[in-house]
Amino acid sequence: MKDKAYNFEERLVHFAGEIILFCQTLSEDLVSGYFSDQIIRSASGAALNYGEAQGTTTCKDFIHKMTTVLKELRETKVSLKILDYIEYGNQQSRSELLSENDELSAISAKMILNKKKQLKTLKK
Repeated sequence: MKDKAYNFEERLVHFAGEIILFCQTLSEDLVSGYFSDQIIRSASGAALNYGEAQGTTTCKDFIHKMTTVLKELRETKVSLKILDYIEYGNQQSRSELLSENDELSAISAKMILNKKKQLKTLKK
């Protein structure tokens, strides 16, 4: 991956773009067709749902949208792990994508936890 942006939205957009570029390098067969479709939808879904999270007006809605972001990232990770297991596509690209996915997932989980703490504080 190129230099990492520190803006979370930009990182998600960049990640989705890198997933698309990775999928474009795969051979055209049944495996590629299935996983390309799946992984592009889940990685892009993470970025799109984060965009929705930015427009929320309540802590609960933000947590809900960010939980969806995290679910999409987890789905992307499993797809990448399957491709890694069968050694499908460029190994370095898979490793870099898995690493970035882990970082984005950790950031998402932390954002959810922080917002839950904020929500608890507001209820007191």
